[in-house]
Amino acid sequence: MLGRLQRPAEQSRFWTAILDRTLARPALTAAVSAGVLVVLALPVLRLHTAEPGVSDLPQNTTALQTYNRIQQVFPGGPAPALVVVEAREVTSPAIVAAGQAFQRAALASGQMNQPITFIVNPAHTAAIIQVPLAGTGEDQASVNALATLRDTVVPATLGKVPGVTVAVGGLTASTVDFNALMGQRSGWIFAFVLLLAFVLLLISFRSLVIPVTSVVLNLLSVGAAYGVIVALFQWGWGQSLFGFTSTHAIASWLPLFLFLVLFGLSMDYHVFILSRIRESYDRTGQTDQAVAHGIKISAGVVTAAAVIMVFVFLTFETMSMVQLKEMGVGLAVAVLLDATIVRAMLLPATMKLLGPRNWYLPRWLQWLPQISSSTPPPTAGQPPKQPVAVA
Repeated sequence: MLGRLQRPAEQSRFWTAILDRTLARPALTAAVSAGVLVVLALPVLRLHTAEPGVSDLPQNTTALQTYNRIQQVFPGGPAPALVVVEAREVTSPAIVAAGQAFQRAALASGQMNQPITFIVNPAHTAAIIQVPLAGTGEDQASVNALATLRDTVVPATLGKVPGVTVAVGGLTASTVDFNALMGQRSGWIFAFVLLLAFVLLLISFRSLVIPVTSVVLNLLSVGAAYGVIVALFQWGWGQSLFGFTSTHAIASWLPLFLFLVLFGLSMDYHVFILSRIRESYDRTGQTDQAVAHGIKISAGVVTAAAVIMVFVFLTFETMSMVQLKEMGVGLAVAVLLDATIVRAMLLPATMKLLGPRNWYLPRWLQWLPQISSSTPPPTAGQPPKQPVAVA
């Protein structure tokens, strides 16, 4: 007879010691862990994004040093606002007069500078007006100047001419418009991802509580990563450590990118650990024992995977572009926090506090399919079923 040997899974001594202390004081551990993540996430309230420009490039190159000298002599000149005028005849007396009034109003605002140049196409149906804005083209001074240009100068001059279409573009305008669009659409993307994760976890674990706690824990880890990125790169706390000059803004594409990647990675860890916990619970019917066993046997694998990813992501810190440094450090910090504070401390403490409520499923959801391959939990008064040897 050929029997299958049943051996206890290898457990990490390091994480076993931490987990035993965590489960001994779950309320204190949950409060401290959540508090640390919330404090790390607080800087996200001051998050400011901008389209990456020349300040994102290495400042020690000859080209960038020349650019910076031009910027000092002609503020806003290298990255002016582009006012595009379209009409049947842009050289008509009415439009020429409006163009002159436009130039006077722009300079009178104190937020726009010379030289203001006019470029007309050969067909005289369109013109581009280059307007240097105050600031660097990426900072708040440039954003304020753009608002004055769009909301005051253009409507009071060129906007009054019948049959004229005016649009304002350029680096500053693209940043403002991209941020506005992201603000309008990001909520829908966040909601879709969170709802999809909730539904998948609900079906996988047949629990209403597990999806809710999972989503909250993942949001905490992502929020903490956001906060660290803001403090290091927007506020400039990591300038000397990572060797860059702060642009006082985060790359516009980064928040949504980080959310999607980090939520996927953290959910991967989460499902792996929860599967081990659910398997143990299905065999024993004891939530406390299942939490301890499931995390102890999976902590080593999760830690090893996390260490590899952290070092891989940190290689982006060696890049010269600031936006790549932001991405690498953000991913590394999030994975590190997720594999340590969240999975090894906050998750077991929360599940220990919830106890049997972790597996609550209302009657109106009992129709959900049973996709677990584990042994069902024993009924009260019955010992857990033992695995049968295979001959």
